[in-house]
Order: sequence, then structure tokens, then C-alpha cells
Amino acid sequence: MTIPPTNASDSNKSEEQMKAIRSAIDRIDTQLLQLLNERAQCSKEMGRIKADTTSIIFKPLRENDLLNQLAQKNPGILPDEHLRSIWREILSSSRALQRPQDIAYLGPEGTFSFFAGIEYLGHSGTYHPCRDIAEIFEMVHEGKCELGVVPLENSLQGTVGVSFDLFLKYPLVIQAELFSRISHCLMSKERQFSTIQTIYSHPQPLAQCSTWLRTHFPEAALVPMASTASAARKASEQEGSAAIGHKGLAAMTGLGILAQRIEDAPGNWTRFVIITQEQKSLKKTQNALADKTSMLFTLHDTPGALSLVLSCLAKEHINMRKLESRPLQGETWKYVFFADVECDLTAPAYQNLVRELSNHCSSFRILGSYCMGSQLDRTIPAEDSPSNASL
Repeated sequence: MTIPPTNASDSNKSEEQMKAIRSAIDRIDTQLLQLLNERAQCSKEMGRIKADTTSIIFKPLRENDLLNQLAQKNPGILPDEHLRSIWREILSSSRALQRPQDIAYLGPEGTFSFFAGIEYLGHSGTYHPCRDIAEIFEMVHEGKCELGVVPLENSLQGTVGVSFDLFLKYPLVIQAELFSRISHCLMSKERQFSTIQTIYSHPQPLAQCSTWLRTHFPEAALVPMASTASAARKASEQEGSAAIGHKGLAAMTGLGILAQRIEDAPGNWTRFVIITQEQKSLKKTQNALADKTSMLFTLHDTPGALSLVLSCLAKEHINMRKLESRPLQGETWKYVFFADVECDLTAPAYQNLVRELSNHCSSFRILGSYCMGSQLDRTIPAEDSPSNASL
């Protein structure tokens, strides 16, 4: 193929244009830096004022309201998801400047719980890995961590029962929820599929990618590991191996991504909730209203007891998104109900309804009112689809 000669004048013109654009970007960056420092100073001053209070710094309703306002005011070409991602990090820095923020999550570092927390709460918090979900509740209950990131249910596998059970044991509340797409990638130091002989991962991702693995690696040894993070570390140390897990693990372990979106079922989402101590839960501002409430209740052992609760909600035209029963620990053949409804039951308008619900239940507790969760990683870019380029 013959390459046409470059016109020197066109090349010089392009270079001048790029130089002018770079100069404009430098000037804008300097302005942004000054404004961000002014904002940071306001955050530190806010932290000084709040120093004697016990309320938490994280205010998801206020932050959600701010993000929505910014999206509505956005006059330019900056995509909404980019804007929200940038401001989540600004808000994360702001919270850390007011007071160090300790966050418990289901470890080790590199799990989907870890990345869900990072994407929603930002990088400026201090993240503490926990052995299991019970330890997350313990850390928050004992005040060792201000927030906890807890998996509550999965779109394919259903409820994480232990999470619901722990709300019965600990008087913690839900501050926010988020939905995170569970998508797997194949990562390795190898550059071609043909040189991979062993694939490591947690048993769950191996099962979730089983059809893809049988198609592309029928002869490879599939080795279960304690976590996707440990699998990635193992693959980084062993030639001819690969790991399956969150794409963020690749950068953490120095691995390259050979294929993305390799899970067999694409609609795999996990619902996470952010928990905190009940006495530290925030008071709502006038404009920041929740649109979802989680509650748990037990019923009298009488006919139609559940029907009475449902009728109260229906009478107020309140939609129920979830209703599930769990065995009540320590009580044989007794059950506790968990429900999500589309309204803010803590709002003054629903005081009478809450009173009526309480009268119909043997016990009734609101776990939290919050905004319907953000969906992280909502889009599937074409370049992120499963790639067979390395076959």
C-alpha cells in the first residue's frame, strides 16, 4: 500500500491547533485545581463545625440530590455517567477531609464487594476487608467502621440470607443501596489463549462462566480458589495460567485482560446496601427525599395477619418491590418478614400508616429509607464483549 505524502503546511497547522488546545487545557486545569482546593477548604471547615457531633459524614440523600442537580444543569457534552463518576470522587475526598471514613467490606481486596464500594463511595475512604458478612456487621456495630458494604441479594441466585438474619441481631440501618453488575473477565500474563493450561478463580465465577470455558478451554485445568483476588495473584506468579474475576483485578496484579463479559448469563446483578449505626443515621434535608424503604416485621399467629399489612399498603397505593420470610432464630416455626416498598415511610405523611402497620404486627422495624440504588456499570460497550481475538 502506498502512503500519500504529507502536506507540510497541513501538518504544521494541525500542530499549531493541538498546541493551542493543550494550552487551553492547561489553563482550565489550573482553574479547576484552584476551585477544587476552595471546595476542599469548605469541606475542612464543615468538618471542624461537625467535630463535636456523632452524626455520620456520608449523606447519600444529599449527595444524590446534588448529583441529580448537576446532571440537570450540565450544559455541555460531558456524559452524565462521567459527571457522576467524577463527582463521586470529589465527594469521597470531601468526606475524608471532614473526618477519616472507615468502611468494612467482604474481603479480600479485589472482590466484587470491594469494587462496588470503591465505585460508589470513592477511593478516599479507608477500606477494611472482613472474613465474612457477620464481621462487617460487627465492625459497624462496635464503631470500628462507620460504614459497611453488604451484599443483600443477587438477580440470579436470590437473597443472601445471612445478611437479612444479621439485621435481626444488630440494630443497624440501611443508608443507601447500589446495584453492581457481576461481570467476569479472563486475565493473564499470557498473550494467547493457546498458551493457557490452568485457570484459577472462586468456584462461583467458574460456575458462572462454565459454558464459555468449555467452549474455549476444554482441556484447561479449572482450579477453585478462596477468592478471585487470590486467583489473580496466583495467575500473576505462574506461567501458562489465567484467572477469572473483576476487570479491576488486572491492574492490581499486573495482568492483561484477554476477554471480557465471559459470564454465561449477562443479567447478573448484585444488590449491595451501605449500613451504619442507627443512632448515627442522618436526618433528611427538606429537598432530599427517599423513594424506597426497607422494613422487617413479625406477625401475630392469627388468620389474615399478613393480609392486613398488605391491605394497609395497598390502601395508600404503595407498591411493594420485595417480600420475603425468614425463619425467626430461636423460635421454632416462627418467621420474620422483610419487605421493600416504594415510598419514604419515615416522611411525616406516613406517620399514621406506620402506626397502623405497627398495630397489626407483633414487632415492626424500619431498616432505612433511601434513594433507589444507582446501577454501576450499566452499559456494555462493544469492545467489552467476549473477545476471541487471542484464539
